[in-house]
Amino acid sequence: MERDGQLLSARPALETEGFRYLHVTVGSLLATYGWYIVFSCILLYVVFQKLSTRLRALRQRQLDRAAAAVEPDVVVKRQEALAAARLKMQEELNAQVEKHKEKLRQLEEQKRRQKIEMWDSMQEGKSYKGTARKPPEEDSPGPSTSSVLPNRKSDRKPLRGGGYNPLSGEGGGACSWRPGRRGPSSGG
Repeated sequence: MERDGQLLSARPALETEGFRYLHVTVGSLLATYGWYIVFSCILLYVVFQKLSTRLRALRQRQLDRAAAAVEPDVVVKRQEALAAARLKMQEELNAQVEKHKEKLRQLEEQKRRQKIEMWDSMQEGKSYKGTARKPPEEDSPGPSTSSVLPNRKSDRKPLRGGGYNPLSGEGGGACSWRPGRRGPSSGG
């Protein structure tokens, strides 16, 4: 302990007074603004990280542009690849259009055949609707294999009576239209 006392007394008084002053000022500064300083440091760190990533990306883009400008072969290859991809997509689209046109042609041909059959049946004196429904075969004693569905429209009852007219204002039941109030609207 005597050595520590001698070392302390050996230091000049001005130096110890400076340390004491520094300790008091820094301590009071940290006590007063400590949390603000901590949050400011965290915020500066986050901002620095964001800016550094953006700067790296910007530098990389500049290097890519410089490399693309220096190497025209790369640009030509990219354009050729893009043109080839566009051509392939256009060919696929053209194939789809051709398929659609072929389906439309088949439908038109089928409709034309049906019209011809209807005309022929009308010339023979048969009903023109005879092609839509085929009569069940009389030869087979078993259940019929035809796909004739009975007409269900006669089974349904109408939604409203025959005398209903929405424009007359009568017969609509409890619902009726009334004009709104005149005057300014009441707002909140």
